[in-house]
Amino acid sequence: MLFDLRGRGRRRTIQAIYLGLAVLMGGGLVLFGVGAGNGTGGLLNAFSPSGGGSAAKEYVSQATKNAEKQAKLQPDNPQVWANLAQARYDDASDGFDSTTNAFSASGKKDLAGAGQAWQRYLQLDKHPDTTLARVMAEAYSDIDDYTHEAQAWQFVAAGSPTVAVYWEYVAEAAYEAKNDDLGSLAEAKAVSLVPKAQRAEIKAQLEAAKAQTATTTT
Repeated sequence: MLFDLRGRGRRRTIQAIYLGLAVLMGGGLVLFGVGAGNGTGGLLNAFSPSGGGSAAKEYVSQATKNAEKQAKLQPDNPQVWANLAQARYDDASDGFDSTTNAFSASGKKDLAGAGQAWQRYLQLDKHPDTTLARVMAEAYSDIDDYTHEAQAWQFVAAGSPTVAVYWEYVAEAAYEAKNDDLGSLAEAKAVSLVPKAQRAEIKAQLEAAKAQTATTTT
């Protein structure tokens, strides 16, 4: 496999690589607030500093501005959602503190915005780009959205079904999301794909992750 990302800390070390994987411009955005009836506007308004809300970032990259513009022009093109998700993820890096290994509030807001764009992209493209899926799995992990992180890793795992570590990530995120059924299925898949000599270790690791998340249940 290309990367051994086992463990959340180790995955962060390749984040810079993902930040350079911008997708080519395309189009695709609906949800401009039409029919919402709440006066708050749609997804693009939430992304744009001029779209309302005093907490909006002062700086938005040109890539994000371009993606938002294309979204208005081509609202049914899924590629714009991919572009917007990637651009927002890239913007989030401006709010990442390498000293604390954490995102600022504005960085997390960008990650959440990337997640919104990704979810719309999934509505339009049932076979999403797995490279972007890995990026989004990281984004969701950074904002503790483990349900969507597990979903993103599932797309990655489906694209490389014989790579055990991706199924491990599905299991870990699913356990964090308290989705033990999905976690158990992914764990079994991961264990089945590693050499026999490693199976006990991987199973023990994932069972420990499951037990740890169980202790945090409120």
